[in-house]
Amino acid sequence: MRKILKPIRSSFQGLVSEHLPKYCMKSRMLSSLYYAFFDKSFLRENQAVLAGRVKHITEAKEVKANYFLLVRNTHRIEKGLLMRPRRPVFGKDYIKETIDSFEGICKMQSDVQANLQLKWFKDVLSEYFTLAGEVDAFVQKQGERFFKIMASCGPDNVHTEETLKSIPYVRLEEHKSDISYEQFYRLCKQRRSVRWFLDKPVQRDMIDKAVLAANQAPSACNRQPFEFRIFDEIDLVKEGINLPMGTKGYGHSIPIFIVLVGNLDAYFDERDRHVIYIDASLASMSFMLALETMGLSSCAINWPDIETREQKMDKFLNLKAHQRALMCIGVGYPDPEGLVAYSEKRPLDQIRKYN
Repeated sequence: MRKILKPIRSSFQGLVSEHLPKYCMKSRMLSSLYYAFFDKSFLRENQAVLAGRVKHITEAKEVKANYFLLVRNTHRIEKGLLMRPRRPVFGKDYIKETIDSFEGICKMQSDVQANLQLKWFKDVLSEYFTLAGEVDAFVQKQGERFFKIMASCGPDNVHTEETLKSIPYVRLEEHKSDISYEQFYRLCKQRRSVRWFLDKPVQRDMIDKAVLAANQAPSACNRQPFEFRIFDEIDLVKEGINLPMGTKGYGHSIPIFIVLVGNLDAYFDERDRHVIYIDASLASMSFMLALETMGLSSCAINWPDIETREQKMDKFLNLKAHQRALMCIGVGYPDPEGLVAYSEKRPLDQIRKYN
């Protein structure tokens, strides 16, 4: 009986996958029904987005110590401070939740005094309440709360070369880089996906420097919803490098294996579910360019959304429900005799349109 049903089932599935999408794509409702009943490709993303949203809202409303909310709102206040003309009162609708989370984060962190980002929170909020705190009674009340909380956090023990406040500033000529466009373009052309590496250990401080450069990449509301998971132990590299597709034939040459992980608890709404991919892409490009300046090279490795591989990656990285693997990167000293693909790029006229 099974032998009879198997080809019938296979034929039916073939008809569904070939013809049904043509009809379902005509409306959003039909498209949703198609992916709900006939194609399970988005189930993992659906769960991850929802898990992230629930975690975000729980930390904001119940725990009242939401790090991503505090980062986002501090950045929103920064934008209010730099506006021309600056409104006398702004941020009133989200200032209480901001101070709630500021208080919660202060209580949770034991090393808050040595945290540069906490200094940023303090400086921006102090500037905000100094300028707007006396204009509105509600804002003034939150300002009183803030300065009491700030005092309880203790003095800043952040040692930096700059003693300026971490608030919106004017860019000065003397602070600008002297790198020319020609030099930068040469660096961009120099960076190619390298698949042959020397059997030479890479110092972790070099990787950390590249991560610090990546940390300066733009991110929506400065939330930086990603993590660099770095593996340099041989056995773990061998295990990890076999998880993505397309590494056969050269994966054994990679000395360091990196996975970028996205944190969907950075968002309170489904509208931002794609930002993890955008922000991590911006950061990873800066990371790979930084490697080149130190004599290291990289290979960007695609991470396909295939459920069986996702399960293995979940186990390998010990991911939580709201986290997703975004892409992989191989890093090491390039073998000077190893070939790289020429990979000519699309002409300017094909990728650029004005107005």
